[in-house]
Amino acid sequence: MKSFIQLFLIMLFPFTLAAQELKFSTEILKWPNGKKAAISMTYDDGTYNQFKIALPIMEEFDMRGTFYINTGEIPGHKQEARFLGRNPLEIISETAQIPTSEENLFERASLIRFLDMPGAVSYHDRAGAAFEQGRKETAFQLIDEGFAKAREWNVTKLKAPQIIDGPMIGWEELKTYAARGHEFGVHTISHPRLAVLDEENLLFELEKCAEDIERELGRKFLFSAECPFGTENERVMEYALHLFPATRNRMPETWLEEINRSGRFDPKNDYGTEYVQWQRGPLSQTSPELMNSWVDDILTRDDTWLVLVFHGIEGIGWEAIPESRIRDYFQYIASKSEDLWVATFADVTKYLRQRMSSKIQLKASPGSLEISLQSNLDPYWYDQVLYLKTYLPDSWTNVQILQGGELSGFELGKDVNGKFVSYPYFPQKGNVIIHSQ
Repeated sequence: MKSFIQLFLIMLFPFTLAAQELKFSTEILKWPNGKKAAISMTYDDGTYNQFKIALPIMEEFDMRGTFYINTGEIPGHKQEARFLGRNPLEIISETAQIPTSEENLFERASLIRFLDMPGAVSYHDRAGAAFEQGRKETAFQLIDEGFAKAREWNVTKLKAPQIIDGPMIGWEELKTYAARGHEFGVHTISHPRLAVLDEENLLFELEKCAEDIERELGRKFLFSAECPFGTENERVMEYALHLFPATRNRMPETWLEEINRSGRFDPKNDYGTEYVQWQRGPLSQTSPELMNSWVDDILTRDDTWLVLVFHGIEGIGWEAIPESRIRDYFQYIASKSEDLWVATFADVTKYLRQRMSSKIQLKASPGSLEISLQSNLDPYWYDQVLYLKTYLPDSWTNVQILQGGELSGFELGKDVNGKFVSYPYFPQKGNVIIHSQ
């Protein structure tokens, strides 16, 4: 009789455990702490008042920003912008006999911005804009016009283009901002139209900017880049996405709908993707009401990441926005903090990619559940804390959560699917174990 009971219990136990396991399930929350949307404050060019005015206001509201910097303008930079290629005088001479065409545009557009003459950078910028808009003949004409001026004025010298007027923040000060949690990223040495640079000059602008940032701030600030003028040129993106894990210009993910600054976002539209990234660029005349409406729109959904692109602040930089409007706007965003996750471009990118690439594995035993996440992402870059939600059996009235042998904080809750705990998951600390007590 005793042996029969033992056999019966042995047979019963697996079925009892299996029934219990059916009540376990774990998901990675769409946003940290169950927020409804994300916002990233990003800044281009690294102009003075971004750091002296906008950054302190962000910190008042416990926000951190992303700054894409042109290293050639920073005092103490090592890498100077320069033209790489054939003898410039030889190229200038050739322009008198050979018109600009697709065969020579990139070389000439790379050189023209370095010619020591008025309007050199403007010829480059306007030709680059025309080229990206598909107006190639206009681009050719602008380059020819610029070199005709160079020949007329007998230009023989080159100089590095100066893009930004006014004072610039030095590396030591930038280091203090980086230590306080702000992100820095590549924005090239000297802000060219990368789409009309030849390969050698294009790579020089990206790679040497990255070298200065890595030397001064560290490799972790090479995660994201922004190629100037918001270019989405396919050739440029191929180079940039090979060099950096992410760019603000493009994030080619199957699970992400990208809406750039010229695109239209419809809050009621089903985009058919897990996430939507919506970029907006506030300008000097953008009304506070419109800026606030962007925040309101994303809070009508649970899938949208608003990426704000700022340039000038309080009189310094392109399309400078007054300090009062910046303060009011950041205060408005902070007032929605219960539902909004405000984080750097890198942190949001990492969270989304880690969530979408991670496979959850559960291992249950009487009184405990072990949870592990597996991903093929590079652990050097992808170290963002994820937030998990685990449904538990009703019988688990008291629980304890550990990761890496340390107790972890959690929140208990209940919804239509049952009782759950939500808690942080640190990728470098190993598996999570939930104990029923």
